[in-house]
Amino acid sequence: MNEQKYNAIIADDHAIVRAGLKDALEKPGLIEPDGIKVVAEAGDGLTAIAEIRKHRPHLLLLDVSMPMAGGVEVLVEARRWSRETKVVVLTGVSAVGLVSDLIEAGVDGLFSKASDNTEFYQKLPGILRGQRHISEHFLSILEETPKLPMLTDRERQTLNMILAGRSNKEIAEGLGISIKTVDKHRTSLMQKLNVRSVPQLMARALKEGMIDPSKEL
Repeated sequence: MNEQKYNAIIADDHAIVRAGLKDALEKPGLIEPDGIKVVAEAGDGLTAIAEIRKHRPHLLLLDVSMPMAGGVEVLVEARRWSRETKVVVLTGVSAVGLVSDLIEAGVDGLFSKASDNTEFYQKLPGILRGQRHISEHFLSILEETPKLPMLTDRERQTLNMILAGRSNKEIAEGLGISIKTVDKHRTSLMQKLNVRSVPQLMARALKEGMIDPSKEL
């Protein structure tokens, strides 16, 4: 029986990284006997989502720090439009909040850009066939760091809009909720993150990887 041939999308805002990953994926025998065909590349999150919808690939290699849409958002959209796509994140970011969000969102593979490529090459075939792998680098970070407070989807949306400088009225209009509800979410955020001002909120959110500093809000 012939081995299945796989295809992939690479989403990273650095062209040199995409080129290196493409060479590795498509090289016969390195990861798959016939290589993995790269059908599209994306340098920002919105393009990545569009290409996922178009190609519905077997594999998405995803960086988390990209313009237009962060890694977690792209992962969620990938699950929405192409449930069979295996999403593997390669990142240099180690913030515990971001790592937790990726794992909770159901990432299939999570690898550090600072680590040797050997682990990535060895584990990718299994991931394509339904296995899941989180690098020991990230598991150690989670074990050594106190668990962050969980934010609801609405609280996370409110957080991003607060940090974009939106007023309560603008947030209410954007989310289709009342100003009173926005105020409730804002108060809950301050309490959960143990801060008392918007600058403190921004500092804590960035430190813990709860928002992407490169994201355009």
